[in-house]
Amino acid sequence: MKKPYLLSIEYIRGLAMLGVVAIHTGSQYLSLNPTPNIHLVALFEVVTRFSVPIFFFISAFGLFYKINLSEPFFYGKFLRRRFKAVLIPYLIWSTLYLVHDNWFYGYQLFPDWDYGLEIYFFGLAKYHLYFLVILIWFYLLMPLWIALIRRMTPAKLILLLIAQILFDYWSSYCAGTSENLFFKWRLNWLVLHYAFIFILGGVLGIYSEKFFAWCSERKKIINATFLITLILFLGYYYFLIIVRGFSPEAAVNTAHQLSPPGIFYTIGASIFFFKLFEYGKLPARLKIFLSLLGKNSYFVYLAHPFAIHYLLLVFSRLNLVMTAINALIFYFLIVAVTLGVKILFQRFFQANQR
Repeated sequence: MKKPYLLSIEYIRGLAMLGVVAIHTGSQYLSLNPTPNIHLVALFEVVTRFSVPIFFFISAFGLFYKINLSEPFFYGKFLRRRFKAVLIPYLIWSTLYLVHDNWFYGYQLFPDWDYGLEIYFFGLAKYHLYFLVILIWFYLLMPLWIALIRRMTPAKLILLLIAQILFDYWSSYCAGTSENLFFKWRLNWLVLHYAFIFILGGVLGIYSEKFFAWCSERKKIINATFLITLILFLGYYYFLIIVRGFSPEAAVNTAHQLSPPGIFYTIGASIFFFKLFEYGKLPARLKIFLSLLGKNSYFVYLAHPFAIHYLLLVFSRLNLVMTAINALIFYFLIVAVTLGVKILFQRFFQANQR
């Protein structure tokens, strides 16, 4: 029996896309303003840190929501469909960014074949494309995730969470550097950094009815948990700045999604937004807007660095300093431009098909 379409996944996808754009807007704000507003930085770079891992969460939820574990899994068919949706766009957009940067900055496209392979293998063509590399690895390892989720219990999930915290802490703060490419670029491909949130999404997708019933019965607990994890995560950021004397940039590079507070915040946010979008009383216009964002989030995610690049040129030409107000305007323009381009292209192709 086919399960109903979940608008909540679409809404979360749109919200996460807004978060990813905010993180990259925050990076520009930090690089162009020597005295940034630390509270705006917190909004851009800390509050939004659930965005990347929650994509893995909803990807796993959506996959396992549709899977019947008692039926055979057709690995080849699965990969063909997923590679068409992810691998081909990844290769196309990587090439677009490489050609663009070669044309604009004069970068040599491929100094040698080894470097070219490194760029494509580790998602180095642009700063946001590593996400697709990790997602491809998750798809390649799908039989492993199915085997693990079949045997998963609450106790094993807790042990996996502890292991996740320890591994991410080591990788983020203790691992050091190495000339080995697989180690050097481990954050760009190694799925172990996000294994727990992916498996959690898969488990909740398999037991979606029980999960939604649980959410319905424990709304206040979920709200409180989300708020506590957000406060702790923000508290860690402000502690680093106020007590430890970190710069805002150093603070956000330390208080990220793989830090212990960041992991708990991601879990709290993932469950909270599912609860909110399944059971919250949202205005009709907000639902329409979230649906619009969700349906077009993939293009906005892929294209927004182009918008950032050219809007920065416009700001420079107009001598606009990246103040807090201008950074907020810059953010909304990025979303509006990429979303508008997607809608215009869509209407153009629909008109030509008639």
